Amino acid sequence: MTIGGLKICSRRNSPISMIEVEKASMLDFEIKRRIIRQEDLEDVTGYDRHKNTPTESFAATLKSFSIKDAVFDTIPVLKWFPKYSIKNNLIGDLVAGFTVAIMHIPQGMAYGLLAGLDPIVGLYMAFFPTLVYFIFGTSRHVSTGTFAVVSIMTSKIVATYSSVGAESKGITDINEPSYTNYQVATAVTMVCGIFQIAMCFFRLGALASLLSQSLVSGFTTAAAVHVIVAQSKDLLGVTLPRHKGAFKIIFSIRDIILNLSTSNIYTIFVSIGCISFMILMNEIVKPWAAKRCKFPLPSELMAVIGFTAISYALNLGGSDYKVKEVGKIPTGLPMPEFPPFELLGLVAIDSIAVCIVSVSIVISMALIFAKKDSYEVRANQELLALGLSNIVGSCFSCIPLSVSLSRSIIQHQTGGKTQFASVVSAGLILILLLWVGPLFETLPRATLAGIIIVALKGMILQIGDLKKFYRESVLDVAVWIATFLTVVIIDIDIGLLTGVCVSFIALYIKGFKSYSCLLGQVSNTEIYVDVANHKNVTEVPGVKIFRYYGSVNFATSAGFKKELFDKIGINHKIIRRASLCGNKNDNKNSTLKGSVSYIRDAVEIEGQSEAKSLKCNLNSLIIDLSCMPHIDMSGYRTFLEIRNEMKLLDIKVLLTSPSDCVYDSLRRAVKIGEQSFECFPSIHDAVIYSNKIQQ
Repeated sequence: MTIGGLKICSRRNSPISMIEVEKASMLDFEIKRRIIRQEDLEDVTGYDRHKNTPTESFAATLKSFSIKDAVFDTIPVLKWFPKYSIKNNLIGDLVAGFTVAIMHIPQGMAYGLLAGLDPIVGLYMAFFPTLVYFIFGTSRHVSTGTFAVVSIMTSKIVATYSSVGAESKGITDINEPSYTNYQVATAVTMVCGIFQIAMCFFRLGALASLLSQSLVSGFTTAAAVHVIVAQSKDLLGVTLPRHKGAFKIIFSIRDIILNLSTSNIYTIFVSIGCISFMILMNEIVKPWAAKRCKFPLPSELMAVIGFTAISYALNLGGSDYKVKEVGKIPTGLPMPEFPPFELLGLVAIDSIAVCIVSVSIVISMALIFAKKDSYEVRANQELLALGLSNIVGSCFSCIPLSVSLSRSIIQHQTGGKTQFASVVSAGLILILLLWVGPLFETLPRATLAGIIIVALKGMILQIGDLKKFYRESVLDVAVWIATFLTVVIIDIDIGLLTGVCVSFIALYIKGFKSYSCLLGQVSNTEIYVDVANHKNVTEVPGVKIFRYYGSVNFATSAGFKKELFDKIGINHKIIRRASLCGNKNDNKNSTLKGSVSYIRDAVEIEGQSEAKSLKCNLNSLIIDLSCMPHIDMSGYRTFLEIRNEMKLLDIKVLLTSPSDCVYDSLRRAVKIGEQSFECFPSIHDAVIYSNKIQQ
């Protein structure tokens, strides 16, 4: 049978044992064809790797541009909402929206307080930016709003630039402009929105994946420590000075210890009662109820309502008990107001870390749910949705938008099908903002602090990830520990920067760390595998086949060369001395044989008897390029050095199996004047060719 000029002979009746048949059901073929060089393969396949010029790429983009598609891509709700299935989706979205709204109330109030603002801010977050995300977002299940880590990072910036923070640091210069907590927080939100839209414009959505799992785990665990320390004053009922900058956790813990004697015993009772109630509900009652009821028990809302009623009945905020309460909660919606523009430049640098964290959390959560339900999430569109949500939110007293893992899971588990569930949730929050809010004015702050502390259990338990990361890579452990320690001991933004730097170093080390091997032939086949791992294969007589996994560039070429000589068993120091000798002999019109003789003499001096007959034992060196994703000009010149040094031993160097991009690099090197190589499309072609030239 002939296919494309190849003669294929099938030996169906060859004796094959039953054991071989059970191991692999395959036929035995003989393939006969002529040896093909890489340049011959170009002619056969019509190879022409054309790269569009910028002008051609721009013209192709214009040709394929459609205003309708652009509008639908930019505003996804126009695409999916007209096709919304009331029969299949409405009930699930209504149930999910109602359930998530119940969760928004305690979480929003708690995390609004955590950000250094009033609790009502968390409810604004569940309304204004959530509606914007509904229009522009591509995820069907994430529950946007407040998130503990983003809240604590925002509170740090608020404490730094607000007039309250200035007074706590003793800054009372009347010539300095003063800003309220709300102005600073909304400036951070607007700057984050601007950054995110800029990232969308430059198509930087993929950057969110650069935060490794070990980095995120270490960072969020350390951020949970910050949250716990920040909530200690409300749990104990003490007044503490606010600290800024490095080592603030250490200073805060010191102040807590020094002020323990001033704690409010009634506040401590409320804290213990709330934490005990939440643990009981989460660990015992909720798992029991989950087996009997589709809807999760709203334990946080039950705690908020219960302790609000107790505080109102006992007048815990009065002079007898002095338990600090939430205080006045305004009704209605805030009037739109832009943050002071002069503040945007002040908070820009500090806001970068907040922007990166919120983007990473949102995109990673969106991708998790998209994978579960098999739909597409576009990272760059998520950046646009986040950016617009934050810009709109900054006009309505909101902090930077993120997503909550717990709310998103509940929205998915209770039957939520689309982001219409968020609209339902926002509608219920609106009712609360317009009429119900003042009912929670007597809620003790210790209750919200207790809810936050219990909610952080999952983040604290992430310390157990260390064991998993250790099994995967010691470098991942180094990233986790470096991120955790710097966030806890120094500060959140510095810790994040440190984690990113260590993560990049670990990534570089993993990429720089190469693997190489010698290949042997599976008997009577064209298959070549690692001789170190496959015991029943043999090396081709007179031929060494070297495979290298990794790029060969200016940074790795020296290591590549060393690994090659180590694998084929040639002392590179002797080769270098022979090369110098050869240069001297060349000046004296000597032949190459003098160099070869020198090498043998040097080998005998070194005492390496196995290499005495090196010229007879090794005739060809084949370098397999199939696992090299890239070579640069330094790598190509390293190949030339190896070939020139192998000439001193009368060993021929052949290249095989380059990918198209690597082969293009080889061709470009020749075009600019470098010497060419004999290159083959497969190892077997090179082996057969090598055997032919030896005869």
